[in-house]
Amino acid sequence: MLSVKRFIRESPPDVVLFFDRLDLINMGYNDFPLMKLMTEVLGSAIWFNTILVMTHASSTLPEGPSGFPVNYESYVTRCTDLMQHFIHQAVSDRKLENPVLLAENHPQCKKNLLGENILPNGQAWKSQFLLLCICTKILGDVSTLLEFQGSIELGSSSPRVPSLPHLLSSLLRHRVSNPNEADNDVNDILLSDAEEEDEYDQLPPIRILTKSQFERLTKLQKRDYLDELDYRETLYLKKQLKEDARRQREKKLCEAETLGEDDYDDQQTPPEAVLLPDMVVPPTFDSDCPVHRYRCLATSDKWLMRPVLDPQGWDHDVGFDGINLETAMEIKRNIYASIAGQMSKDKQNFSIQSECAAAYTDSRGPTYSVGIDVQSAGKDLIYTVHSNTKLRTLKYHMPDCAVSLTSFGKKYYVGAKIEDNILIGKRLKFVMNAGQMRGPGQVAYGGTFEATLRGRDYPVRNDIISVSMTALSFKKEMVLGGGFQSEFRPARGMRMAVNANLNSQKMGKVSIKMSSSEHIEIALVAIFSIFRAILCRKEAENGRKEALEM
Repeated sequence: MLSVKRFIRESPPDVVLFFDRLDLINMGYNDFPLMKLMTEVLGSAIWFNTILVMTHASSTLPEGPSGFPVNYESYVTRCTDLMQHFIHQAVSDRKLENPVLLAENHPQCKKNLLGENILPNGQAWKSQFLLLCICTKILGDVSTLLEFQGSIELGSSSPRVPSLPHLLSSLLRHRVSNPNEADNDVNDILLSDAEEEDEYDQLPPIRILTKSQFERLTKLQKRDYLDELDYRETLYLKKQLKEDARRQREKKLCEAETLGEDDYDDQQTPPEAVLLPDMVVPPTFDSDCPVHRYRCLATSDKWLMRPVLDPQGWDHDVGFDGINLETAMEIKRNIYASIAGQMSKDKQNFSIQSECAAAYTDSRGPTYSVGIDVQSAGKDLIYTVHSNTKLRTLKYHMPDCAVSLTSFGKKYYVGAKIEDNILIGKRLKFVMNAGQMRGPGQVAYGGTFEATLRGRDYPVRNDIISVSMTALSFKKEMVLGGGFQSEFRPARGMRMAVNANLNSQKMGKVSIKMSSSEHIEIALVAIFSIFRAILCRKEAENGRKEALEM
């Protein structure tokens, strides 16, 4: 192939013929390595003047799912599309379309009245071959005269560039600096609520009814009984959470007094290994279900590794080409580290997504964190290094500042933000932030204001109502947006989450999620079906009226 390269460098070919057999192309066909090698050695320009010649075009057609031979035109289209797909992958460009020629030289090939070999579709292929060669030669000469070949390039002509608004939104999004930060906030709320500490113990005893006794109650008595059980359950869970928070605080104080930093990890009792739930494997007719190949244990070494299921895998195959890794640990006192990532690799593609972070936190002082994220984007990698500092000036006031550096290809993007968290009481929380992201000759500005009202029984019942407003400025264009999020219990045994957002460009989304332990799914499906049928009928009537008016 190197000798061919030296020859065509001195005498460029007018027409290149790529031969392949039509009867040997099936689902296992893959000439991509050969085409990729040709592209790397001879260059992408070799495909400009290439004609795909499919020989043995009158061979017996394969059988389809019904047991009968497939249609000739559909089979040829599928084979040519497959070859064109591999060429697109080899040159990394989907704009190239090569002409296709079907050829057949078998002595028993059908002939027309002129004695020419014809294909099963009745076409004479030799005249088409001469016409394609002449047209390719003429187009090549015209491109040379008009100097088009120097201006046309194959390959990824427009490489993807990260969006500054997207990078800024990711920077403004709240980050948990360490694995225990959310637990610390909950513990502070629980420990500050000392006046209701013994409320559960002061309740009078209650008689638990059997099922038959409960059925004999009236409707009002059933409701009062269930309300009382729900109230007692809430107080009991709150008491348990307070005891856990108090136990953790006493444990930290005891460790600070008695244990040194060197032998801190040695004193911890490793937990027992736990079997993780089985993965959901796609349905198959294979009697040997490969679920056992994906089972893994959460051992005591704080590392969780498990395979990544490939839903498009074959039967009797392992079915995974990736691995998932997660860990979160306390390296030393007040120093935390976490790693989460997933990597997949096959013969052609490689993808990785990972997040690594380390943080130093002090319950009475600031929190410093640093992290690095790696993500695949096609054949390139996006690296993001971020760091933030959270101060704790007051008990309910926590300002925060952060910086980030993103690298994609040979371009760098620098961002910074400031944030302030204000907690009023135990239920109302305000979050305000503003940031800037700079790239190659571009700047994006943005900010967010969010107000969150927690439920009366938080954190036992995670009922929240959140309202947010966002502003984003990029290329002299301002986009304003608003959002609403709520999660509550409309009835006993039912959970509902509502999420809605809308921006100044009249783009938005509404999401309603409901979960219930009662059997009301069938009723909801029926209501949705009826509502959809009414809308479809109304649209049909409107269309009929418009047709009559015209």
